[in-house]
Amino acid sequence: MQLTHPWRAALAALALACVPAAHGEEFPARPIRLVTPYPAGLTPDVATRVMAEKLGKLWGKPVVIEAKPGANGFLALGAAKQAAPDGYTLLVVGDAHMTTNPKLLSSVPYDPQKDFAPVSLFFRAPFLFYTSAAAPYASMRDLVEAARKDPKKITYGTPYVGSPAHFGGAILAQATRTEMMPVHYKEGAQIYTAVANGDISFSVATIGSGLPLVKAGKLKMLATASPQRLADYPQVPTVKESGGPDLSIETWVGLVAPAGTPAAVVQKLNAGIAQVLKDPELIEKFAALGIEPQSSTPAELSARVSDELAEVETRIKGLGISIE
Repeated sequence: MQLTHPWRAALAALALACVPAAHGEEFPARPIRLVTPYPAGLTPDVATRVMAEKLGKLWGKPVVIEAKPGANGFLALGAAKQAAPDGYTLLVVGDAHMTTNPKLLSSVPYDPQKDFAPVSLFFRAPFLFYTSAAAPYASMRDLVEAARKDPKKITYGTPYVGSPAHFGGAILAQATRTEMMPVHYKEGAQIYTAVANGDISFSVATIGSGLPLVKAGKLKMLATASPQRLADYPQVPTVKESGGPDLSIETWVGLVAPAGTPAAVVQKLNAGIAQVLKDPELIEKFAALGIEPQSSTPAELSARVSDELAEVETRIKGLGISIE
């Protein structure tokens, strides 16, 4: 029977909405693989597992975490880059992978803009300045004055060259015209133990990273590197309020798919992520980690990566940071 034009148009639209995946199956029709470059136990890993559980319940299909840490994220990004662009492989990435490494390292085995399709932001995390609970610094002013009195004596820990923690210390030194020496560690936990023991002067870290030792009475939060005080920690002043320069240091984590993933699939993924990031239980768990859920459109994430690639290049040159 010949259908009238309005019916044909309606059925075509329904088909596009319900059959974005191959072989006529409604997406997602099978488990989704979520590749992550972050080691187990770190804040991004814990947050990813919280979100994956919510997405699995929303879609009725398991979202399986596949951790591939190490090598500056190259292992995880390489695996995701080579995956089929069908929406069944997603990659967790941070600003370090998408905007810092491509400008800092002499060679990376991926193009952040050509090899991946942006899906959504995932969360943002402000950084704080931590010192030992026994340190003589009661404010950022005290820390800066100590650096002025004894150049190169003030040290700060970073997990790797070009990390947000490294940038944070370098930006503070540049803004205050002091010399502060970075000390690079292989493991994040080593940094905070070194600060607590007084082996290094301070660290720049997220709430999730530093809070356990704060609760244990071994570290103290000197200031938050954000424009305003954090809602959950109103007692901690901003860097500017604490006698330091006006600066902001934060990191973000997002989700991308292999380049070529159909736009309809990307939109379905984006909508699901945006929905679960509004879940009250997820928001509460993220708050305990010191992070803030934040979604975006694919276009907004694409624009953020493009803008930050240019900003990071300028920052690296201005700070004189390089891989030796």
